Amino acid sequence: QVQLVESGGGLVQAGGSLRLSCAASGSISSSNTMGWYLQAPGKQRDLVASITNAGSTNYADSVRGRFTISRDNAKNTVYLQMNSLKREDTAVYYCNLLDRVLLRNYWGRGTQVTVSS
Repeated sequence: QVQLVESGGGLVQAGGSLRLSCAASGSISSSNTMGWYLQAPGKQRDLVASITNAGSTNYADSVRGRFTISRDNAKNTVYLQMNSLKREDTAVYYCNLLDRVLLRNYWGRGTQVTVSS
């Protein structure tokens, strides 16, 4: 069983920065994609950014240029550096791991990010 544990959420003023971390443990195939999704109250869960084990990245248009995703394959950990935060970035952020060999999808419990004006 794969477990994902997020950390780094919190309250920050608009224009500030936060760094999220997500550590994966368990039986994980080397071919995988890790990413971050956000879900605001009453809305669907949307992709923020993802990164493959080879380092290819993908960003939502709303965060491109402000957020940076990275990973440490040796630690099975993915990071999301969030700069120039806006009120509309307020949401629960979920870590995701897609095992591309076993075709299994895993989710963390989420971490709250709140941006105040």
